[in-house]
Amino acid sequence: MFKIVEKRQVAPNIHEIVVDAPRIARQARAGQFAILMADDKAERVPFTLADWDAEAGTVTLVVLETGRSSGQVVRMDAGDDLAHLAGPLGLPLEVGRFGTVALAAGCYGIGAVLCIAKAMKAAGNEVVAIIEARSHYLHYYEDRLAAAGDEVVVTTIDGSRGARGHAVDALAAMLDAGRTIDRVVAVGCPFMMMLVADATRPRGVKTVAALNPIMVDGTGMCGACRVTVGGETRFACVDGPFFDAHAVDWEELFTRRSAYRGAEVAAVQQTEPRTPASGVT
Repeated sequence: MFKIVEKRQVAPNIHEIVVDAPRIARQARAGQFAILMADDKAERVPFTLADWDAEAGTVTLVVLETGRSSGQVVRMDAGDDLAHLAGPLGLPLEVGRFGTVALAAGCYGIGAVLCIAKAMKAAGNEVVAIIEARSHYLHYYEDRLAAAGDEVVVTTIDGSRGARGHAVDALAAMLDAGRTIDRVVAVGCPFMMMLVADATRPRGVKTVAALNPIMVDGTGMCGACRVTVGGETRFACVDGPFFDAHAVDWEELFTRRSAYRGAEVAAVQQTEPRTPASGVT
């Protein structure tokens, strides 16, 4: 059993869950993930390791509630036990002294880049986190990202806070102004990551993205998470999750991710009702 030590809602439908998992915490590296099962009959769901504390033996996951399985997870509270938490899985992100590293993140990706910001800063880079959201109330982790890196740039699609637009707009503005960005790491919805890749490709800026196809076992045996990168079939669970964003077949990724959309919507109707969270912290 893996006990939930802390749980809080950091933004609407986005929850931070801290789990007692000492073995994972001792071995985790930036860019890796874990597969969680809420109970012994639940779906296996992958979540990026947002942070960890090897001394305390805990790992932190950021969960976006989108359907039945993620809803089952966020209905759990501190003190509850998860049935399984397997990890760390996937290849660690390449971390080195590159110069200036921009992290483009949105939604659950804002939490997912926290450990990357820490690792890139520790390697001697200037770290700029660019975080996007539809509106101001959907941002979170700004203080933690500011402490981990050098700069946090906030964008909102509705213009309610920071620069109006997406993370890619702020990134493109930096590059157009002559700012040197040596590497870009994109984490979030596939469309956002594709736009970042499209913006950096003509500028020749090395860009990697965390691909998030449908995943089952997480160890390369089932093949469900296959993606095409550079014309070759790769498995996101064992070859990734980070890949060269300029070489990804994004249209294929969109199509494969939507294969079970109808079943996912139908499953939500079977979700048990829950009491709304008391508030956002």
